Formats: sequence, structure tokens, C-alpha cells
Amino acid sequence: MRAYILFLFAMMSTRLLLLLYLTGHVFAKKSQDVDCLVVNLDYVSCKWNKTGTPEVNYTFYSKLGNDQWKICNHYLTENNVNIGCNQQVDSGDRFKTFRTRLTNGSENFEKGHELKKQVKLNPPTNLTVLNGSDFNLWFYWNHTSPAPLHCVEGEVRFRTNNNNWDFSKVSAGIQKYCINLPSSSSRYELQVRNRIDDSCGESIFWSDWSEPVVWGSNNSTYSKDLMSPWTPVIYLVGVISFILLAMLLMHHERLRIILVPVVPKPSPFLHNIEDWFQFSKGLKDNFKPDYNERACPVREYNYVSQSDVVSSDGSTCSVTTDQTDCSIEHDPEDLSAPFPSNPVSSEEVQKASV
Repeated sequence: MRAYILFLFAMMSTRLLLLLYLTGHVFAKKSQDVDCLVVNLDYVSCKWNKTGTPEVNYTFYSKLGNDQWKICNHYLTENNVNIGCNQQVDSGDRFKTFRTRLTNGSENFEKGHELKKQVKLNPPTNLTVLNGSDFNLWFYWNHTSPAPLHCVEGEVRFRTNNNNWDFSKVSAGIQKYCINLPSSSSRYELQVRNRIDDSCGESIFWSDWSEPVVWGSNNSTYSKDLMSPWTPVIYLVGVISFILLAMLLMHHERLRIILVPVVPKPSPFLHNIEDWFQFSKGLKDNFKPDYNERACPVREYNYVSQSDVVSSDGSTCSVTTDQTDCSIEHDPEDLSAPFPSNPVSSEEVQKASV
């Protein structure tokens, strides 16, 4: 009885090991699945290492439609084991059925692929930014794929001051994007990616993001990288030089004279205030008159008493001797000059005498 139990146990163990071996062998066969992708409409890249590096080197064959099988000429390897193959194709071959075959001795794994939606373009290049005359921020880029421009759509992502990304679609055929009225105190960062548009057989794969382009004064991300190591030294030398210059000027009292001018002390020998200041000769000449004026003699009124001047009709009057007519020269001592034509009334004489 005991021997019979041991025999059954041995049989069950053998069957279990056989089942595990067969199951593992089947799983190993299923793991060699081939995935293909059209890269930039230039070539097809097929790989079979999704679940890890294969244990054996497979030989890869491929064909388009009803063409003949072609062996791979450019393998992708990992640890000296074939994990993929790149095959040259034309841009229009993606609309044909692409068949692949992996062989290793008696093992054959064959599969068909529809490449129309399996296209991944290269990212855009030459991304530039321009602050336009319309006060808007314009971004420009170039596509590098052989696909027609009207077949390529884009998507941009941008952020301000390292905040969260904002995404925006760009229609097919357009290679520019505008940010309206940007702030000069903010930092703008933008990237672009593209893919085949649905009008030309839409692809499910976007390209990788392009290199970022940055615009703005608040460039906190790259400020440390862009700053020269000599910049702090130059600042320090400038400050020290300024302090030494200020000390030197104060020592010679030049700085005090510049900031607070000294008021000149008037000399007792100067009778003109203009002599207090050190005017240049040309400036002094500007204040001198450049014309000649004839002197005009002026005399005050002299009132004559009533007893000295009596008119022929018995009336009294006072006469002035003011000579202010500059049109005729008179001698101040000449009493024969004519009197003014307008006589002075007695009332004015009385008021003047009072």
C-alpha cells in the first residue's frame, strides 16, 4: 500500500512538471509579439522585446502586400541579442498591409500590421520666438517630415513663470502660434509636437516634444546657468572702486565743493555785486549795453513868491523853471530860456507852498 502511494505521488509530480514545462513553452512563444511603427515616414521600426530580452536570436523577415519576403539588414540589439529591425519604406507604404515573420529553427511567428495609424513624426525644429510690432508674442517652427505641410497638425504647450502647462491645438498647415499681449515681467516657455492629420490618415501617435524656447525677463530657471562666474567679481570691484573714489574726493574736499558750493565772501574793495562772482569776460560783456543814449538834464520846480513876479494886469502867478525838453539843449544857468507855455494857476501855487 505504501509503495502504491509513492508511485501515485511520483506520477502526479511528473505530470505537474510536464504541464509546467509545456505551459512555460507556450507562454514563451506568445511573448514574442512584434510591434511596428513608421518613424517619420522614412522607415518601419519593429521590435519584439516587449516582455524582455529574448533568449535566442530570431531572424526577421518582412513584406508589403504581395511582395516577396525580405530579410532584415539592420538589426537592433541588446546584450548581443536581436530585439528589433529597421526596414526602409516609402511614405505611401503605410497604407499597405505589412507582414512580419520571426524564425528560429522550427519556430515561426508571423503577424500582419496596419501601418496607417502607426506613424510617429520627428519633433519640430528651429523653434524661435519674436515680439511682434502688434505687441503680441509669436512662436515659429519647422516640420522635418516628408509629409505635405497640410497633412501635419500641431499642438503647443506653454506656461508662465514655471506654472502649470496650458495646451492648444494648431491646425494643419500652420507653423506658428501667438500669445496676445504678453507681460514683460513674466517668463514664457513653449514647446511643440505634431502628428499626421485626419485628412491624410490620422495617426494615433504624437511626436516627442520639441526643445523649449523661453522668452521673458523672469528667467529663474536658467539664470544660474547664464550668469558668468566673473559677474559677482565685477560687481564687487565696482563697489570698492566707488567707495575709494568717494573717500579720495572727500579727503581733498572736492566732493564737498561739488555738493555744497561755497558762497563767496564780499570784498570791501568791491563796489559792484557782479565782482563777487567769477564771471568770464565774455559773460560780463553780455551785460554791458551796446547802445548810446544822450543825457537829459532835469531840474526841479522853483516856486516864485507873489512879491517877485507881478503881471501887468495886477494878477500874480508862479512860474517853474523846469527844463526837461531833451530835443533842445539848454544851459542850466541860462535864464533867458523860454518859460513853459502852460502857466501854473494860483491854486497850484498855494497848494505847493502849503
